[in-house]
Order: sequence, then C-alpha cells, then structure tokens
Amino acid sequence: MTINLDFDGTVVSHDFPKIGKDIGAVPVLKKLVNQGHKLILFTMRSDRESLGETGDDTIKDVKGRFLGEALEWFEHNGIPLYGVQTDPNQHKWTTSPKSYAPLMIDDSSLGCPLKSDPDISKRPFVDWDKVEELLIIQGVLKVEEAA
Repeated sequence: MTINLDFDGTVVSHDFPKIGKDIGAVPVLKKLVNQGHKLILFTMRSDRESLGETGDDTIKDVKGRFLGEALEWFEHNGIPLYGVQTDPNQHKWTTSPKSYAPLMIDDSSLGCPLKSDPDISKRPFVDWDKVEELLIIQGVLKVEEAA
C-alpha cells in the first residue's frame, strides 16, 4: 500500500522552520516499509532560496533547505521514501498534481489520533502508539511476532 505522510506535527513535533522533536514515528514507519508499504512524503515544506514576505509571521524573512532537511531526517533514520509530494508512477494514469495514496497520515486529518505534551511542542502532534493500533486493526500493519 502507498501511504502519504505529512512531516511537521506528524513525523516530528511542530517546530518549523527547524526539524521538530522525535514523537515515536520511526519504529512504526520502519515496520511499514519492512512490510512492503511505500511512503510518500506529502508536506508543505519546500526549499526557500530567497527572503521576502510570506504572509506568515512564523516564516517571514527566512530561507533555508526546509524540504531538504526533512529528506535528510528520513535518510538519517533509515526510512526510504517511495516519493516526495507525488507517486512517481501516477503520471502514467493521471495528470493531477495531487499525490495519490489510499492512506494519508497527517496531524490535520479529521480523526487522526493526536496527543499533547508541552515539553515537546506547543501544538498537538500525532500519537504514533494509537496510529500503530489503528494500522493493525485496519490490516495495514501485521503484528510482528516476538523472536
């Protein structure tokens, strides 16, 4: 199964433009990949090469490798991505720019389990223990037997 995956607030805590803190996504993402699922990073992050007004005070007059740093996070954590912003094969059957995936994990999705911890982030973020439970219930993730 292909899974679209947000970054800030989903894979790490909210701390844009910096990379947020660990919120427990790594072990679950590794299980998904190890069981043959394909992850597509589907994020608002992009590399910003010039300064200028953005209309958002949190990122006003900043530039940086915001998407590049997210990609490095995945590489550093040993989590291969199938695609970034789009399914690399969808051009064969659609001209839509929207990334196709039967499943989306995103902190802004209605019903996505969230938790709060002011020591980690001012904003709620994905509760990966509950996401893992849901993935098992839905049959997306198989329970790994103890060795």
